[in-house]
Amino acid sequence: MADDLVSTLYAPDAGQEPLLALPDVSILKTAPLARLSFRGRNGVLAAASKGFGLDLPVKPLSAETGPDRAAFWLGPDEWLLLAQEDMLSETMEGLATALGDTPHALVDVSHRQDAMLVTGDQAAWLLNSGIPIDLHLESFPIGMVTRTLFHKAPVMLWRIGPDAFVVEAWGSFIDYVAGLLVEAAQELKAA
Repeated sequence: MADDLVSTLYAPDAGQEPLLALPDVSILKTAPLARLSFRGRNGVLAAASKGFGLDLPVKPLSAETGPDRAAFWLGPDEWLLLAQEDMLSETMEGLATALGDTPHALVDVSHRQDAMLVTGDQAAWLLNSGIPIDLHLESFPIGMVTRTLFHKAPVMLWRIGPDAFVVEAWGSFIDYVAGLLVEAAQELKAA
């Protein structure tokens, strides 16, 4: 799952140097994406899935992925929808057409959030420096997604591989989160 998603959606930002590059863990900022916040009741799922081109997940803490898009369950009536940045207009139009007059909320939040890839043998350890969730593979398996806090910053965390995570945070918090991760990684350098 990680390789496919990194190569399509969560590709490292070509103009960025790694935020952290250690033998056991690295942090890369990702290229911009189209991000849509979608809210609607169960009656709109079929239409929204058709319009988005991917079934929206109904299982809590889960994600559905396709070759060029992903959908994350964030709550009983809330999803984060991702597509390639150049697909924003097409994605919005597809959803608007499929949903018609059905009550729903669809908001472009592309500029609200940024993402980082945290990968390597020590990725879970590093994330646990600020996230109070058991990130062992048995407890937080590949594909699981959740909203949580990293220290005081709200983040979305998605495990895309045994040692690979996506961390989404609001643009105003991303440097704070990255800075604390880099600072915590100093412990790995000292070991």
